[in-house]
Amino acid sequence: QVQLVESGGGLVQAGGSLRLSCAASGSIFRLDTMGWYRQAPGKQRELVATITSSGSTNYADSVKGRFTISRDNAKNTVYLQMNSLKPEDTAVYYCNADVSRWNGGVYKYWGQGTQVTVSS
Repeated sequence: QVQLVESGGGLVQAGGSLRLSCAASGSIFRLDTMGWYRQAPGKQRELVATITSSGSTNYADSVKGRFTISRDNAKNTVYLQMNSLKPEDTAVYYCNADVSRWNGGVYKYWGQGTQVTVSS
């Protein structure tokens, strides 16, 4: 089994910053692409940012220039630094990882989500 545990969410005023972390553990041969998604009330889950195992990144247009995704492969951890936060960034943020397991399969896992609330 593989677990993704997120941390770092909370309440912040507009213009503030938060840093999310997501640590993967369990039966992991290799962590491939990792990413962050978010879901606001009444809306579908949407991509925020992804990062490959080699460090290539991709961002939603709405967060470009404000959010930075990074990873520490030695710690099996992905981060999301969020700056210049806006009320529209309010959502539950989910960590996602494509995991190559020792049995040869590749599986997608999700964290439990962490709430980010930005007040105006």
